[in-house]
Amino acid sequence: MNSITIRRPDDFHVHFRQAEMLAEMVPLTAAHYKRALVMPNTNPPILDREDAAAYLGDIRAVSPPGFEPLMTIKIVPDTTPAQIRRAYNTGIVIAGKLYPDGVTFSSEGGVRDFKALSPVFATMEEIGMVLCLHGEDPSEDVFCLDREEKFLGTLQWILDKFQDLRVVMEHVSTRKAAYMVEHFPSRNLAATITAHHLELTLNDVVDGGLKPHHYCKPIAKRPEDRDWLVNAVIREGQTKFFLGTDSAPHYRGSKECDCGAAGVFTAPLALPLLAEIFDQRGALRQLEAFTSVNGANFYGLHPNEETTTLVRQSWTVPDEYSGVVPLRAGQKLQWQVAAE
Repeated sequence: MNSITIRRPDDFHVHFRQAEMLAEMVPLTAAHYKRALVMPNTNPPILDREDAAAYLGDIRAVSPPGFEPLMTIKIVPDTTPAQIRRAYNTGIVIAGKLYPDGVTFSSEGGVRDFKALSPVFATMEEIGMVLCLHGEDPSEDVFCLDREEKFLGTLQWILDKFQDLRVVMEHVSTRKAAYMVEHFPSRNLAATITAHHLELTLNDVVDGGLKPHHYCKPIAKRPEDRDWLVNAVIREGQTKFFLGTDSAPHYRGSKECDCGAAGVFTAPLALPLLAEIFDQRGALRQLEAFTSVNGANFYGLHPNEETTTLVRQSWTVPDEYSGVVPLRAGQKLQWQVAAE
């Protein structure tokens, strides 16, 4: 196959940041995706309906026609059920994003006592609002490669306690987390997987010298974890996994320093990279389900009627986009999105 046409994809996990960077990043996502679920860990964070409405206005001001931002609010220890109801009733907020305290960029002041948020989870369950989880245990004594696996007990508690709550385990990076999602008996649990977690292992981050632009949270894991994720997304008929790029831009100086920020920037190249990964495994026909169908179905949205065509034509990823270094910078990809 030298080309493939699929329903226009959605990105169910993206970071746009604010101010000048917002104006630079939104068009790069809108060029390839019809809809994008926007993360709320800005500074200050998006905590309620007023914050979400204001941020949506900022995004729309720099969006091309036809692009649809989907909004989230950040769930913090003092979030109330009333805040959840008000945000959801706006019609623009479709999910709440929960970050355990300190596990990633801008997660300070996040959650440690999950049981204390039971009234919030119960309200989300009642009204149909999706809970998106950054699934890593924040305990100081947990080794960094084990944080996702250690979080699975908390995830199980949430699923047992709130059986009708729809939960997305974001950017899964280990085979154990992906196995739990795939084999969970209810359709109320799903997971996003990033393009970079289908590409990178820990060796790509630290072997032969530190590569800060490959550093993200959760950090890339072992080859067997990466391979398990790839096999999961290319499996014919799978419905539990869908694309959330977690494209996370940081200016070069924030990555190449003594305490570099976590995040891999993939917005302009995730689709071509995915086509390459799926093509290498003879699974291009499964690409549409992963990028364009499963996520929409989970969130109760109609899959997009517009289409996107990818063609087998090599191109070189730029060294940077407006001061942000992307994954595969300066390297060739064998697929690209065809011009419309």
